[in-house]
Amino acid sequence: MDNVIRRRTFGARLGRALLYAVLLLAALFYLLPLAVMLVTSLKPLAEITPGTLLSLPQEPTLGPWTKAWGEACTGMRCEGVGVYFFNSIAIVVPAVLISTIIGALNGYALTKWRFKGSELLFALMLFGCFIPFQVVLLPMAQTLGWLGLSSSRAGLILVHVVFGIAFTTLFFRNFYVAVPTELVSAAKLDGAGFFRIFWRILLPVSAPIIVVSVIWQFTQIWNDFLFGVAFSAHDTQPVTVALNNLVNTSTGAREYNVDMAAAMIAALPTLIVYVLAGKYFVRGLTAGSVKG
Repeated sequence: MDNVIRRRTFGARLGRALLYAVLLLAALFYLLPLAVMLVTSLKPLAEITPGTLLSLPQEPTLGPWTKAWGEACTGMRCEGVGVYFFNSIAIVVPAVLISTIIGALNGYALTKWRFKGSELLFALMLFGCFIPFQVVLLPMAQTLGWLGLSSSRAGLILVHVVFGIAFTTLFFRNFYVAVPTELVSAAKLDGAGFFRIFWRILLPVSAPIIVVSVIWQFTQIWNDFLFGVAFSAHDTQPVTVALNNLVNTSTGAREYNVDMAAAMIAALPTLIVYVLAGKYFVRGLTAGSVKG
């Protein structure tokens, strides 16, 4: 009996070790491009041109990062990606906040204040999650023109809010389905209104799904290129568009270290968000999966 137990224990340990080994190899495989970008961004150009892309820097330098931030050419201008980095922040912060607030209110109304046709309305909003971005470029450009928001930050914020509402509504609706309706009914009997119930009952328990919504929207908007290149002017371009312009601008020898440094600068915010809040993203998604 003891031998059988030992064999099973050994088999379980071996299986676990093999699983961890596979996961480790997969992690190394996915992290390799990031490692190459980081190492290359710390090399002087003289160490890259011989073709030693994977070697560690012999004389590490932050010169490529400095040039990518404030001196690299992104088309006709040579002012780096720093200006466009702050453009992205100015676009992302209000777009994330507005779409998250509207999604929370929509999810609350669709689950706790149901009305005739609410399910149909939710289905139509859900349909917005599957519309290809390319399909709406021309109608959205016409709409921004009518509103006088063409080539402006406000126009880009509006575009991202409109496209984010479908996802944030889905997140909050599925989360609020699991909140007992009896709490809302009791609050109604006590005379609480729509916003008071939301503020006092729903919002305090919404932290997990707010984290999900913020991470999702932040990542989608920060990494967006199509809307940025279609609906912005040079002064309002996000960092992704500036990065594309920098990589495709040819002024002499190709500076791969500067290109990689600019790519790292553009990717850092999303990397930081996922490293610090990735586990809360998974928890938030599973928190509303009990019902609905």
